[in-house]
Amino acid sequence: MKMREQIMISELTTMRIGGPARYVVEIEQVEDLCWAYEFAEEQGLPVWVMGEGANTIGHDRGFNGVIILNRLRGIEIVAEDEKTMTLRGMAGENWDRFVEFTTARGLSGIETLSKIPGTLGAAPVQNIGAYGRDVSQVLESVEVFDTKTREITIIPKSKMNLSYRSSRFNKGGDVGRFVIVSVTMKLSKEQTLSAPFYASLQRYIDEHNVTDFSPQNIRQMVSTIRADKLPDPQFVASSGSFFKNIYLNKNEADEAEQKGIPLWRNEDGSGKINSGWLIEQCGLKGKQLFGFRVSEKAALVLINESATSYAELDKARAEIRQKVLEKFGYELQQEPVEISE
Repeated sequence: MKMREQIMISELTTMRIGGPARYVVEIEQVEDLCWAYEFAEEQGLPVWVMGEGANTIGHDRGFNGVIILNRLRGIEIVAEDEKTMTLRGMAGENWDRFVEFTTARGLSGIETLSKIPGTLGAAPVQNIGAYGRDVSQVLESVEVFDTKTREITIIPKSKMNLSYRSSRFNKGGDVGRFVIVSVTMKLSKEQTLSAPFYASLQRYIDEHNVTDFSPQNIRQMVSTIRADKLPDPQFVASSGSFFKNIYLNKNEADEAEQKGIPLWRNEDGSGKINSGWLIEQCGLKGKQLFGFRVSEKAALVLINESATSYAELDKARAEIRQKVLEKFGYELQQEPVEISE
């Protein structure tokens, strides 16, 4: 365990804005979690838990509290049969390394989620997803540290309230109560994905005449597509997809389709609008806004080129939202969470 004082949040998050955090504690063993919360309680300070900062925004005022950086690592096979393998990964593991671990063994279920930045522990919190798939489809359970009881417990998928980019961990009365320690997923030894795929992946498949849909090859294709469209947050300041896509019920999807808005349709008739398409149609793709730039390759991505304050982000975000609202009538929702006391 390591503890530091007065560390800039801009150094901890990939968007690279945010003032000083009073304390930053790096947790490398589960036992250290209880100590960190007891320390915060003794100091009368709030706690904020994060992984690699890829989906987190800091404020100019900083955080007068304790930021816990989850550095718990390790992957193990906990069950296996002829068709499936169940894996338990520690929450501080890098997500993409975990995907690589599974596809290298021919396991299917999360290959389309390759190259999503962040940690394994963040995956169920946001119910991360890409190319028509999300974590809820393979998730079994999570091991958590309950900050109320100061005990380790297991929460099954059925008790997580999972939906699009949402769970009981980031929405509702339990926000901040649980620290995810490990994540358990059941993956298939058989190829589970087949054409037609999500639009951008299907285009790549068609253009390159791909017939191999093995987990390894789908991972390679997704990695190539994402590398071309999305900046690597290690080198380019951004939080990945800054706005959530828009989910519609069947009637709303029908109305959108009648207006000529492209949709991804589900079997029940509901649909999803790519918010990046809406932003692009507003003429914002590649545009500079208060030190930020709407990516010219993927309009969902907001790149920090010269901004140093949250106030600049607030102005850029407001302008994008307003233009989409005026043109299409949809209110864009931000995907990254914001550190708050």
